[in-house]
Amino acid sequence: MKKKIGFIALDFALTQWLTDKLRLSAPDTPAVKELLEGLTDLVDGNMRSLMLEMGEQDTPMPSNPVIRCSTLSIDPRLRSVQRDGVEIALTPKEFDILYFLARNRGEVFTKEQIYQAVWENDYLMDDSNIMAFIRKLRKKIEPNPDAPEYILTIWGIGYKFSDKV
Repeated sequence: MKKKIGFIALDFALTQWLTDKLRLSAPDTPAVKELLEGLTDLVDGNMRSLMLEMGEQDTPMPSNPVIRCSTLSIDPRLRSVQRDGVEIALTPKEFDILYFLARNRGEVFTKEQIYQAVWENDYLMDDSNIMAFIRKLRKKIEPNPDAPEYILTIWGIGYKFSDKV
């Protein structure tokens, strides 16, 4: 199943309405608190965009969660990656970045979007940090890291997981 990323522009009136509705009748969950904080930051001008994702625990488990791309397989339940049937050792953050990109095959993400999707708490956001993780990932998963097949650079924008493999 290929996930798509959608971008929706919110105007001030809709953002305010959502904020009011969430404050009045939303369930008492951490996600509601985070969404309210995000909407408030949008209204206050502290950020220009907000990325939302359905939590894994809230979505039905697909019958086959393993992602297969050519000779690469990614198993999120076991947090394991194999190429040609051989296990590839990844750090937790390397796995998180690879899994995020692979489950959104073909979608282009900026370094900041990758950072926001993978790091849950404060961490020094620096373009070179994401670039270093991508470089290490390529050395581990790509048959030829200098001519990547899986994680592609989209010059001037960021990265995507190839939808051609």
